Amino acid sequence: MTDDAIVKYAGELIGEVEESVSSDAPFSQEIFTRLVLERLEEAGHLESTFPLYQEGRVKNAAYRIDGYAFDEERSRLDLFTTIYSGDSPPTKLTTADLTKAIERVLRFANACVNGLASDLEPSNTDASDLARLIETQSSELAVIRVVLLTDGIVGNLAASTQWRGREVLYESYDIVRLQRVLGEGETRADIAVDLVALTGNRVPCLHVPSHDGGYDAYLAVLPGEVLSKVYERYGVRLLELNVRAFLGLQGRKSVNAELRRTIVEQPSMFLAFNNGIVATVDDLEFANNGSGGTEITSLRGLQIVNGGQTTASLHRARRKESLSLDNVSVPIKIIKVGGADLGEMVSSISRAANRQNTVQLADFSANDPFHQNVETLANNTWLDDGKGRWFYERARGSYTAAEQKAAYRKTEQQAFRTQTPKNRRLSKLDVARYLNAWGGLPNRVCLGGQKSFQHFMQRLKDEPPPPIDEAWFKRLIALAVLYRATEKKIRSMKFPAYGAQITAYAVAGISHRAGGRIDFNRLWSRQAISPELEQLIDDWAPKMDAAMRSSAGQRNPSEWYKNGDCWKEIQGQLPALSDPLPPELSYVDGDQVSALVETTHLVVDYERIGQCMKLSGATWLEISERGQKAGVVHWKVAAICRTLASYAAGGWERKPSVKQAKPALDAALAVERAGLLTTGLAETAGFP
Repeated sequence: MTDDAIVKYAGELIGEVEESVSSDAPFSQEIFTRLVLERLEEAGHLESTFPLYQEGRVKNAAYRIDGYAFDEERSRLDLFTTIYSGDSPPTKLTTADLTKAIERVLRFANACVNGLASDLEPSNTDASDLARLIETQSSELAVIRVVLLTDGIVGNLAASTQWRGREVLYESYDIVRLQRVLGEGETRADIAVDLVALTGNRVPCLHVPSHDGGYDAYLAVLPGEVLSKVYERYGVRLLELNVRAFLGLQGRKSVNAELRRTIVEQPSMFLAFNNGIVATVDDLEFANNGSGGTEITSLRGLQIVNGGQTTASLHRARRKESLSLDNVSVPIKIIKVGGADLGEMVSSISRAANRQNTVQLADFSANDPFHQNVETLANNTWLDDGKGRWFYERARGSYTAAEQKAAYRKTEQQAFRTQTPKNRRLSKLDVARYLNAWGGLPNRVCLGGQKSFQHFMQRLKDEPPPPIDEAWFKRLIALAVLYRATEKKIRSMKFPAYGAQITAYAVAGISHRAGGRIDFNRLWSRQAISPELEQLIDDWAPKMDAAMRSSAGQRNPSEWYKNGDCWKEIQGQLPALSDPLPPELSYVDGDQVSALVETTHLVVDYERIGQCMKLSGATWLEISERGQKAGVVHWKVAAICRTLASYAAGGWERKPSVKQAKPALDAALAVERAGLLTTGLAETAGFP
C-alpha cells in the first residue's frame, strides 16, 4: 500500500503539472521533466540541467531522451529519461517499462557516437548540439549516468551496466524519492557512506569521548581515493545547505597549487602537509579489529563542515587531471553530534571550524542576514492592492511547509493561496538568476541554478549589496516580473534551442541598453510588462539568438554562453532601441515629477549612456582633471566625470544615469575640441 503522504504529494505534483499545460507548453511529460529538474537542481541533487525532448529511430529501433546535464569539471554526463502517467495513486513501474526507457537512452548515446548530429534537422538545435557533445566527449567522460524521472514507483533498478567499455550508472527519482527529497525534505540521514564497500576495508580510528557527553569525536585517516568517490556520489550535498556555496564555488574552481604539487611530487606527505577535514555524522557503525582496536565500517548523515575545498580538489585532481590518489591520505576528525537539536549543533560546528579559514559567514547562505532580510521584506511588503504578496523561500521546502500549515483551517488555506499563489514563490536561485542577469552577468545564469547562486553568494561576500530595504525589494520583484515575462515570451516563440540562455542574454541586453535603469515602480505596481515591452522582446529575441550563435562560431554554444567573453562580444551586437520606447523605458524620472516640464526618456538618452561606457576610467579622469584645469569643464561636471571613472573601474557594474551622461559627454567633447585630449567622440554623429 502506498503511503498517504506519497499519494498526497503525487496528487499535488500532478495537479501542478496539469495546471501548467498551455499553448506554449502543451505536453504534460515535458512540463513534469522541467519542473522536477528545476527543483532537484534547487535541492542540490543535480546541476546545470537542461530539459530536452528528442526521439527518433535508428534503423528499426527507437531512441528517446528527456534532458541532460554535462559537468565539465567532473567529466560527468547525466542523461534523463521520463516516464509520466499522471496516475493517482501512483502505480509501480514494470521491469519491461524500466528496461525500455534505459535502452532508449543508451540507443540515443550510441547514435550520437555514430554521427547522429549530422542527421538531425535542423542542425542548430539543443539535440544536435548534445549529439555533437557526446560524439566528441565520449572517450573523455569519467562518469555516465542514466537518470529516470517518474511519477510512478520504481522497484529494483540495475546498479550499472557496461557501455562502450565503460561503466554506466543508473539512478531513479520516482515519486517516493521525490516526495522525500522535494516534499518533506531530505535529511542528512539520507547520506550514507559504506566504507567497506568503497575501499574493501574498515577504517581504524581513535575514539575521544567528550567530558559532558554532548558529542563523541573520532580521529581517523581516509584514503584520498575514498574522499574523491564520496564527492563523486554526493557532490555539494556533503555540505549542509547553509554552507554549500563555499564548496561549489571555491572547491571546484581550481586545484590549489600547493595541494596539486603535493599530489604529484610527494603524495605520501599529503597527510603531513594538509590540515585535513572536519566532519559531522548522525551515526557510525563499528567493528573490532581483533586486537582491541575500533574500526569504522559506515557513516550516516555525513557532513563535511571544514575541508570542503580539499575534498572537491582531490576529486578534480583524480577525475579531471587523471592524477593518482593511491598514496594520498587525509586526516579527518569525525564528530558524532548528540542532543535534541542536531541541526543547530552542526551549524555551530560549521561556523566554529570555518572561522579558522577564509570562509566568511556569508557562505552560510540559508542563514545569511541577506536572505533573512529578504524573507522579512517578503512577509511584510504587500502589493499595491493590499491583497497579495510574494513568498521568499529562504529555506528549501518552507513554501510547502507554510502551505501545509495553512491547510489545517479552510479559511487560512484559502487566504494563503490568494495572498501567495505558487506563481509568486521566489527561491534563492531565482534571486541570483534575476540579479545576475540584470547586473550584466548572463553568462553566470547560463551556468545553471546552483552555480549561478554560488557566484552570487561569493559576490555578496566580496561586494556588500546596497541597503536591503522595501524599495530594494520592490525593484527585485520588478526584475522577477520582467524576467519571467521574458522567459514566457521566448518560450512561446519555440526556438529550436537555448531558450533559457536567450532569456538571460535578452534581459542583460535590455539592462545594458537602458543603463541598468527601468521603471521599477510600474513593474511592481502592475505586476506585468506592457504590450510595448513584450513587442520589444519579440523583436529582440531572434536577433539575440543570431548574435549569440555567431559569436559561438565553431565552439559548443551551450559551453560558450557560460563564458564571460561571450557577453563581452554580444554587448557590441545588441539590437538598437527605437522611439517610441516602451513605457518602462520612456518613464519620467522620479525627481522630475515636480518639475514644470516633465521629460520622458528617448533613445538618444540611452545612446549617450552607451557612449559614456566606451571610454575607460583613466580617460574620464583625464577629462575631469584637464578640463577643469583649463577652465573648459565646470567643477560640478568634473565631479560627474570622476564618478564615471569609478564606474568604469568597477567594470561598469554601475552605469551612468541619463542626467550624468549628457554633461559628461559635453565635457569629453569640450576637452577634445580644446585639443587637450583625443577621445574619439568628436567623430560620433548625434552627440551631444
